[in-house]
Amino acid sequence: MSKSQQEFAAAHYGPRAADYVTSAVHAAGPDLDRMEALLRGRGAGVVLDLGCGGGHVSYRAAPHAGRVVAVDVTAEMLAQVRAQAAARGLKNIETCKAAAENLPFAEGSFDVVLSRFSAHHWQDLGAGLREARRVLKPGGMALFTDTLTPAAAGLDSFLQAMELLRDPSHMRNYSLAEWSAALGAAGFGVREAHMHQLPLEFASWIARTRTPEVMAAAIRALQQGAPDAVKARFAIGPDGGFEIEVGSFLAVAL
Repeated sequence: MSKSQQEFAAAHYGPRAADYVTSAVHAAGPDLDRMEALLRGRGAGVVLDLGCGGGHVSYRAAPHAGRVVAVDVTAEMLAQVRAQAAARGLKNIETCKAAAENLPFAEGSFDVVLSRFSAHHWQDLGAGLREARRVLKPGGMALFTDTLTPAAAGLDSFLQAMELLRDPSHMRNYSLAEWSAALGAAGFGVREAHMHQLPLEFASWIARTRTPEVMAAAIRALQQGAPDAVKARFAIGPDGGFEIEVGSFLAVAL
């Protein structure tokens, strides 16, 4: 029986759910700080954490919202979020198993939509963004954060190859231009865009996804054989560590 992309991703990440709760890369970052600052004092009623993973957005959003609904395709991730919310005394977080492209909520159900490090796993970026717009109230705020790919074809191919070797459920990192076009087409108006470089330590990067040794070796061979311009663009170090760009897009529902 064939699996959809959502089922494939859920099966892949289920055994790895606890690793994303403890991941330093996911638990902190300037984008997460900026997100919480946007919510602070806003009096957000109902917040959607779309593709919640280990729940770090939900934990930051909960003190500033009436309710937070954490959505993910992976049941084990949602179980981790429920356990962490209880341990942290965050009683206003609830969970829902669903794909970004098919949300079980009525139009205009949310005051705020947040999504962080999730869209590169979606089967269809445009469909996921249209669903986010549908369930967001007109004029509501959305903040989408994800890793970006460079616009140059050679750099893009290199990054996608590394990502896919590491994680077979990876769909695509999108460029700044692709994000801008997709948000506009989905009915969002982009108000701000912030970029920052995210250093990734190779050993923990592959450990989180439990990448098989043969695939990790292939990534290292790819890095070592890359042109100097590629090595420089991604700041590839001797141990395989590298940097990837992260983009955060603040948008409103038009």
